Amino acid sequence: MRRARLQEHRSALHSGAMLSEAGELLGRHVRLEPLELRHAEGLAAASAVDPSLYRWSPVPQGELEAAQYVETALAWGEAGTALAFATVRVSDGIVIGSTRFFDIEHWPWPQGHTLHGREAPDVCEIGYTWLTRDAIRTPANTEAKLLMLTHAFETWKVLRVCLHTDVRNQRSRNAIERIGGHFEGILRAHRMAADSIPRDSARYSIIASEWPAAKQRLLAKLER
Repeated sequence: MRRARLQEHRSALHSGAMLSEAGELLGRHVRLEPLELRHAEGLAAASAVDPSLYRWSPVPQGELEAAQYVETALAWGEAGTALAFATVRVSDGIVIGSTRFFDIEHWPWPQGHTLHGREAPDVCEIGYTWLTRDAIRTPANTEAKLLMLTHAFETWKVLRVCLHTDVRNQRSRNAIERIGGHFEGILRAHRMAADSIPRDSARYSIIASEWPAAKQRLLAKLER
């Protein structure tokens, strides 16, 4: 039992190190910088523009909350379960929001299986995504999703990416469906909502075989 726990601890440390090596994801409109405490001021400024936008999302208000937000994300990163980014506009270098991979899983492939000993994640979720007001209805979210999904499916070679949103957040549900997310159902009382009630979540996913079509859809959206 002790040996198993030690191995699990080592795997978590290795996973955290591997995730931290993902580095910056660069597009034409945005770059996703691995989230650090230096981004806290920019996050606070981005969220302060119009706090009413974040009715359904846990978005930090003020520099103290932003610093705590970053510290939590970093702790998850060290545990190997998440990789958070600051979303930065390429044209002026301003932080316009944040997003992250989380619920990152490594499956226990059995000895002898072709995937045994694989270091990359097997499945993950994309979420904790928010943007400042003037970045909404711009290419920012589409390109950020393209960058993250490309990394997940083509670098990590994951089998599935999940996306959840508050069932009441129709704008977010529409956005997920537009990028190719397949609706799987409602998870009742899935997690705490931004308004501190048990949240029902609309669950979507994209699996590896669906990624080529989803990628083309995202590329077409960016060209429009």
